[in-house]
Amino acid sequence: MKLRFTFLSLLLLLTTIVFAQKASLSGKVVDSNEQAIVGANIFLKGTVRVAQTNHKGEYIIKGLEKGTYTIMVSFIGMQNKTSEVNLSDNQNSTINFKLDDDGISLNEVEVSTRKGIKGNETLPDVTDFRINAAKKNELIKLDNINANLAMNNSRQIFGRTPGISVWENDGSGIQLGVASRGLSPNRSWEFNVRMDGYDITPDPMGYPEAYYTPPMEVVDRIEIIRGASSLQYGPQFGGLMNFVLRKPDISTRLTFESQNTVGSNGLLSTFNYIGGTVGRLSYTAYYQKRRGDGWRDNGFFDTDHAHFELSYAVSKKFKIGTEITYMTTESQQPGGLTDVQFNQDARQSNRSRNWFSTPWLVPSLHAEYVFNEKTKLSWKAFGTIAERNSVGIVSAITTPDNLGTRQVDRDYYTTYGSELRLLTAYKALGLNNTLAAGVRYFNGHIDRKQQGVGTAGTDMDFNLSSGVYPRDLDFANVNSAAFVENIFHITDKFLVTGGVRLENISSTIEGQFNVTTNLSPSTRKRNFLLFGAGAEYKITPTTKFYSNISQAYRPVLISDLTPPATTDVIDPNLQDARGYNFDFGYRGQVSNFLNFDIDYFHLNYDDRIGTITQSNANSQNFQFRTNLGRSVSKGFEAYVEVDPVTAIFKSSKIGYVSLFTSLAYIDATYQDFKTTSVNNGQIIESNLAGKRVENAPRSINRFGATYSLKGFSMTWQLSQIGKAYADASNTEAPNSAATTGLIPAYSVQDLSASYKFLKHYNIKAGVNNLTDERYFTRRAGGYPGPGIMPADGRIAYLSLGVKF
Repeated sequence: MKLRFTFLSLLLLLTTIVFAQKASLSGKVVDSNEQAIVGANIFLKGTVRVAQTNHKGEYIIKGLEKGTYTIMVSFIGMQNKTSEVNLSDNQNSTINFKLDDDGISLNEVEVSTRKGIKGNETLPDVTDFRINAAKKNELIKLDNINANLAMNNSRQIFGRTPGISVWENDGSGIQLGVASRGLSPNRSWEFNVRMDGYDITPDPMGYPEAYYTPPMEVVDRIEIIRGASSLQYGPQFGGLMNFVLRKPDISTRLTFESQNTVGSNGLLSTFNYIGGTVGRLSYTAYYQKRRGDGWRDNGFFDTDHAHFELSYAVSKKFKIGTEITYMTTESQQPGGLTDVQFNQDARQSNRSRNWFSTPWLVPSLHAEYVFNEKTKLSWKAFGTIAERNSVGIVSAITTPDNLGTRQVDRDYYTTYGSELRLLTAYKALGLNNTLAAGVRYFNGHIDRKQQGVGTAGTDMDFNLSSGVYPRDLDFANVNSAAFVENIFHITDKFLVTGGVRLENISSTIEGQFNVTTNLSPSTRKRNFLLFGAGAEYKITPTTKFYSNISQAYRPVLISDLTPPATTDVIDPNLQDARGYNFDFGYRGQVSNFLNFDIDYFHLNYDDRIGTITQSNANSQNFQFRTNLGRSVSKGFEAYVEVDPVTAIFKSSKIGYVSLFTSLAYIDATYQDFKTTSVNNGQIIESNLAGKRVENAPRSINRFGATYSLKGFSMTWQLSQIGKAYADASNTEAPNSAATTGLIPAYSVQDLSASYKFLKHYNIKAGVNNLTDERYFTRRAGGYPGPGIMPADGRIAYLSLGVKF
């Protein structure tokens, strides 16, 4: 009885705390013509409380403690307005705002009002506890893009981002393979891939492959910061790619959305979303189901994505929250093709029993504390519990499947980490400065089981038919880091940045390499510093020069520490690859009809890891893996988007047109990289100097046009990609297994459209690969090949949506 009374008392106390009456603010935001402004942001300065106006221009913030608040209202293309209010207990205060037209971009968002232009934007100098000033960056707003989002079509999504190369062998959209500036697109492993600011890869320090990609229908924006992000995020040379999911709707208690898509090859997709804000509590959740047969024979995919987010403003200065994401996949892999097979029929497949699955669970916690208007603190804790499972025939594509047992490979990932960040604005030596600092801890463990003898069946079965895994290895990576970066505002037009990052990495490998060989536990520890600096100068209020140079590194990966054969030797002094990124560019907007970003880049990649042949004291040859040399990627990137209708006529009743060009010239070559071969028992040394880096086309050019009129929008896009080589020796003629050889240049077109009607409804449709081109972007040396991995031919889709 006493226990029950105690429980009821605690429940009553909790209810009283959560639902106690507090003060509130409400009002309406309109423009100079008394028209309601939808989506205006309302900030209570120096607190964590924010709101947004609904479709009537109204806002409300509940659950406020008594006190004095400074309200700031902002909206793109409008002048900020502020007002001060003093609230007492239980007071409901109404404050309305009228915003005047600005005509130039706001400092907070750095975009101007644009009618036809729907392209990429750039990140503000300071946002989300980080410094972006002077860095080459892109902000891809998914709402601005007509694309096949149900299938995560990366060719369309990154179409306006110059220099992004895409591996297009996974038409299911489950795995993303992108890179920039001559780096490898293999599962985006040259990027530090994050979601909402935390890691979602197995291990960014040891196995950075991105097996999980969030559904683009729930992604609000993709933030890309090139190699200059290394100070604040560490690896890799490619920089940061951060998927920012839609946040809880702060303008209403409940938002519901459903988008349902059908398409070629049996595509069925349903995406359902809810979100809202009730007082201090904000929430959001989504579920996506997507399945289809794939464009090629023996292709099939079935994916489920679920996500839940909850945040609560404990006080006006303190906010806590949690996110949890779960994905399951079932994917049939058609395998590779020889060049002859590809030319005969790119849709054919000789592998009917290859399957792949990556169940993925990513939980996270976050908190934010605002000390005052100038200083705030952020904390994130995150983890990954995931798997990478494959079963099938992994021999050369020239070897037929004899319908016997298949090979099973399984990885188990268990990681956890935490990151604390501080952002503060301060004055020193008469200058207005901004400081971002942080510390990070990451602990990753990978249990790798390979070369298991699977079943002789045809379905997705990862069980062993007999025995145990001949290869059973354990990898562990522990990473601690601290960074600081500062903006010095020399004048209103000129700023410089500087920063440093300290890294500590400890990598351990042990286990069974094969049935007869055990690897002794081996641990590698290292510490090092990275430095960087940048500058930015405003030519006009909306255009600027920027430049940055930052050191970067790529840690020794677990694949570098695993010998492919027992006779191979790993250099005990194997070093992390090091180098730097340099950018110099000019970007901005001209009025409301032109957006541009043009830059030169130089990426220096030292101490690249490779394998050469050496002789031991007994004149026996062996393979030695060590740091062999250097490569350099340099070139130009340009993005220009213009709205000629707005430029000439200012306004139009028959619609607006946006024309964009995204160009990149990339000269990625080896400067000094030792190689060896064996002829009649003699080791012959050579060098790859002057050879082009593999998988690095010299030209990546995309062009497009968007027509928009009220709720209707249609986009045509042309991608023209230059030739590349599958190997560092730049082999032109393919080998019989199709793993080396030329990757020819190709052109492909896409057409997508959307129409919003009756406020709440939309219809989307499109055709990808409009002219049904036959091309490929990858020759795979292993899974999911080996061999040529054809890109999808022509596919169409139709989507119906509703939002309340």
